[in-house]
Amino acid sequence: MSKSIIKDKIITIEDAAAFIASGSTLALGGLTLYRRPMAFVRALIKRFRETGKPGELTLLNFTAGLESDLLVGAGLIKRVRTCYFGLEIFGLAPMFTYYANRGEIEIVEETEASLAYGIRAQLAGVGFMPSRAWLGTDLPRLRPDVRTVSDPYSGEELIAFPAIRADVAVLHALSADPEGNAVIGANKAIDEELCLVSDKVIITAEVILPELNKVDIAAPVVSAVVSASRGAQPSSCHPLYPLDGAALLDYTAQVSDPASFETYIARWLSSGA
Repeated sequence: MSKSIIKDKIITIEDAAAFIASGSTLALGGLTLYRRPMAFVRALIKRFRETGKPGELTLLNFTAGLESDLLVGAGLIKRVRTCYFGLEIFGLAPMFTYYANRGEIEIVEETEASLAYGIRAQLAGVGFMPSRAWLGTDLPRLRPDVRTVSDPYSGEELIAFPAIRADVAVLHALSADPEGNAVIGANKAIDEELCLVSDKVIITAEVILPELNKVDIAAPVVSAVVSASRGAQPSSCHPLYPLDGAALLDYTAQVSDPASFETYIARWLSSGA
């Protein structure tokens, strides 16, 4: 393809943050403490503090970690959809724990199965995906939107998991090109699927190269590309840099409630690191 007709999708991280509208569903790529879009989260919190937007977000993650706890603590998140929210060996996510215990944030009960089947339904272009998951449990009582259906062939009762979509997905990549092709490494989590169930996709990348030898995320599904060197810190971005355990310990040692979070986040936003 002629380089002259390739669309350059590179924008600033501030412009990327402006993609997120109040009330929308935001999906974040990566897994637990690996390849999380931390630089984007910083920009989004800064925008919220400057303009009051975006607010009332639904956060959609397969697993949620530090990046999500910062968004919850900063007041951007109304609703959480994830099968895990925590900091692995570093303990609980303090701000999620604080607000969840007080009923001040809505938690949509999810498991690996409900997220997987909901995403599969969206990928298939249907309203739900049937499964035996959750049968015989109390989980359907916590999710009145999750209904049962009868298999038209066997008559067996199945759980009908509703399709899941997002308005914007933000993924951090090892590398990308100006057109939007990206390399995310061997641990892909569900980033590829999130790209296909989201209306818009933003890639933040450690480096932007003129062209790539391989592609994990293809350009047609990508809306924008942002240069963000070390943009996953303090989460890891293997093989480029490891998890910064000291930074995670610092966070859990200092943050336990809104007052301590405010002290921490003010310093973090101003540090640029």
